[in-house]
Amino acid sequence: MSEGFILIGAFFGIFIFFVFTYFVPVGLWISAIASDVSVNPIDFIGMRFRRVSPHAIINPAIMVKKGGIDIPLQALESHFLAGGNVSKVASALIAAQKAGINLSFKQATAIDLAGRDVLDAVKLCVKPKVIQTPLVAAMAKNGIQVKAIARVTVKADINKLVGGATEETILARVGEGIVTTIGSASSHEEILENPDRISKTIQDKGLDANTAFEILSIDIADVDVGENIGAKLQIDQSEADMKIAQAKAAERRAMAEAKEQEMKAFEQEMKARLVEAEASIPQAIADALRDGNMGILDYYTLKNISSDTEMRKSFSHMAEPPKPNQKR
Repeated sequence: MSEGFILIGAFFGIFIFFVFTYFVPVGLWISAIASDVSVNPIDFIGMRFRRVSPHAIINPAIMVKKGGIDIPLQALESHFLAGGNVSKVASALIAAQKAGINLSFKQATAIDLAGRDVLDAVKLCVKPKVIQTPLVAAMAKNGIQVKAIARVTVKADINKLVGGATEETILARVGEGIVTTIGSASSHEEILENPDRISKTIQDKGLDANTAFEILSIDIADVDVGENIGAKLQIDQSEADMKIAQAKAAERRAMAEAKEQEMKAFEQEMKARLVEAEASIPQAIADALRDGNMGILDYYTLKNISSDTEMRKSFSHMAEPPKPNQKR
């Protein structure tokens, strides 16, 4: 019986040991105690029940403690449960302290939860970054296109990283400044002779307002002449005017042809009426003779006049000289 109790006790002891080591990582606990981090087994058990990895909390706690920063474990665990990266926050706090940057734990966690890399932000405060704009093309007042590329040196502003505009906003504002400066120049030669006119104009605008960065300098990396946009627009306008004039001329020609056809139709109508009227003359003469309104002598007098008229017409046609393009 005693041997059975011993086996059961040993089995139970082994079970308790494994359960304890699962809930309380002994090696991590020893490292925390050696680093003067205040943690007890109850804290580890609570983390396990809250489904928090002890290594994700204790290792950053050891890191900040060694760096001379005192942050409660509950604050680190709360940030982890909120979806933050505790390790990067700890590294950023140490880097900020070494660089003399005033960064609190609350600011660091807010930056991290905002989706920004807080460690890179601290590094960017120490070491400025150069961002290059894409090729920006604009037209001067004389119609010549000018192309320019600018390099912007920026430094992160810790106090504006939450809610501040990103690099894309800086690039957009710089591009707008380049277009405005080139467009206000009387000639493209002014820009080519004095490229720093662009950077001075842009810097005077205060483009880093409401952004997460501070602009240190704006330098024009390249400036070049593009197409003659003014001349091209004039050519396009001339072609458009010519097409409009051609369309109007075609319209007038079509109207003239329609009028001509209308006059020909009217002429044919008048001829038809004349033929109709001439055809009614013999009937009228016959009616006048039958009714006694016209005598036989009057009829022959009318015939003589008609014959005389026909003879005169034939004589006049014979006397006319032939036209050069007509054959006799």
